[in-house]
Amino acid sequence: MKQLAFINHENVSSEEVKTYRVRKAARAVVFDKDGNVALLHARKYDYYKLPGGGLDDDTDKIVALKRECREEIGCDVEVLAELGQTEEWRKFCTLHQISYCYVAKVVGEKGVPAFTDKEAEEDFKEVWFPYGEALRRLKGSKTELIEAMGYMVPRDIAILEAARDVNVI
Repeated sequence: MKQLAFINHENVSSEEVKTYRVRKAARAVVFDKDGNVALLHARKYDYYKLPGGGLDDDTDKIVALKRECREEIGCDVEVLAELGQTEEWRKFCTLHQISYCYVAKVVGEKGVPAFTDKEAEEDFKEVWFPYGEALRRLKGSKTELIEAMGYMVPRDIAILEAARDVNVI
């Protein structure tokens, strides 16, 4: 799989990585029928992110991605293309995050998200923007949370930029 981003701001060493837990996830740039991109806005901390989430041990990536899209943006999706993967080395929480990234489109009608307690606490809201505005919103995230600004936002900018030339409409 093509490498879209390698994030190691904290300069994790080759010795340190041996102790890190690995978390795998599936993420997508999801387009609706009007060509708008789905984002999640964590309103409490004012940052944006793409839909997606963790894989259980043996869960198929596409199955997990479809589950996450139903939960986070209230939509069934069809995966159109594989973009690649990102890697994050988060020293502050000893985590090696690997995200498998795709382009998808909404199938059927948009529904209502079913946010986790943590997402509800951060006041998540699904929002839809034209591609350029979605990229601007991601880049304009203002939170001071290291997890968001140091990792999630740069990762999702790289994923969204990789989807720029994928024809979905």
